Amino acid sequence: MLGFVTGLLYSNAGEWFIHRYLLHDRGRKKDSLWSFHWHEHHRESRKNGFVDEHYKRPLWRWNSQSKEALGILGLGVLHAPLFPLAPTFTAAVWFSAFHYYRVHKKSHLDPEWARRHLPWHYDHHMGQNQNANWCVSWPWFDYIMGTREPYTGTERERRDRSRRVRKASEQGPFFPAPMHRPPNVAATGLTSDNC
Repeated sequence: MLGFVTGLLYSNAGEWFIHRYLLHDRGRKKDSLWSFHWHEHHRESRKNGFVDEHYKRPLWRWNSQSKEALGILGLGVLHAPLFPLAPTFTAAVWFSAFHYYRVHKKSHLDPEWARRHLPWHYDHHMGQNQNANWCVSWPWFDYIMGTREPYTGTERERRDRSRRVRKASEQGPFFPAPMHRPPNVAATGLTSDNC
């Protein structure tokens, strides 16, 4: 049992470290291997009210979801040699990897579910400070490292949500989602002459 608990804590620490130092610090550089996280996943989530459309696509299509899944699989394989020596620890690492992917995907397909069940991750994307709340599965290491910044349920969130709803209502019935924007007419080439 101690091995399993240790594996859960180790995995949460790894999640915090990878998210903060690889996916954000290195991922902000466009030529980085990790840039998909910031330049695809964060952009999509912020633009679409926490929804990341990549999670609706198949895993074999190369996008932020498939890159994330490949990284998680790689970490699972990397820990496989530990299984004969520490089977419960390794099982906890594998469980944590599966749990992370499952809840991360579900959260970015159902923002209200994320807001209720993973508020720390919702806060990471939708809060004012996207350089806080590094954990996805459980917020343990955010509390340990002092990087947990609540946003969900705060007055700031209420104001932000009201502003998004107001903005959506101003756009009219064709764009009902609070964060969706109308298409760029110039980019599509549509004009009143060819519509």
